[in-house]
Amino acid sequence: MVIGYIRVSKANQSSENQKNTLLEFANKHRMIIDEFIEIEISSRKDKKERKINELMEKINKDDTLIITELSRLGRSISEVISIINELIDKGIRIISIKENIDLKNQHSMQSKVMITMFSLFAELERDLISQRTKEALAAKKIAGVKLGRPKGPGKSKLDTHKDRIQQYLDKDVSMLSISKILDVSYPTLFNYIKQRDMLKMSQRRLNS
Repeated sequence: MVIGYIRVSKANQSSENQKNTLLEFANKHRMIIDEFIEIEISSRKDKKERKINELMEKINKDDTLIITELSRLGRSISEVISIINELIDKGIRIISIKENIDLKNQHSMQSKVMITMFSLFAELERDLISQRTKEALAAKKIAGVKLGRPKGPGKSKLDTHKDRIQQYLDKDVSMLSISKILDVSYPTLFNYIKQRDMLKMSQRRLNS
């Protein structure tokens, strides 16, 4: 079976261009594409949403996968290589038209050379990402930007009830009763009140 995989990332892009490219290639090489898997979605989405999992389930040993270019498969070089290795391990022939790649099996010389080259590029990509991250952090540090998580309590779903909680505390309503009124667990309410020093605020108001 021959499967054509098509992915476009924007609504204004047409999958017809990719389909026509695949059909022209198949016709030129006397192949018949039995099925197309088409998806309109960003490469940033996970493999399931990009129908990569569906592709892996449908395609079997000795089948052929045709794509217009390798970037259709993944969002990074390392992910593309991972998918290609998985396909080759299943005995799938992979044809990428733009790069003029035809990987027939994992034992062929071309496959070994291409996989080695892909792996080097993937390692280079990881190094470049790491380098850019370090440079960005260094630049922020020089600029005086504090790194890491901000100090103090983070956001909570109870923030919208803060004034209400404070009023209950000022009236000596127990935290157990407050938690039941707000339909939250006692530990959640306790931690929220503790992190924001709300008991101390109540005490100060009573003493003032």
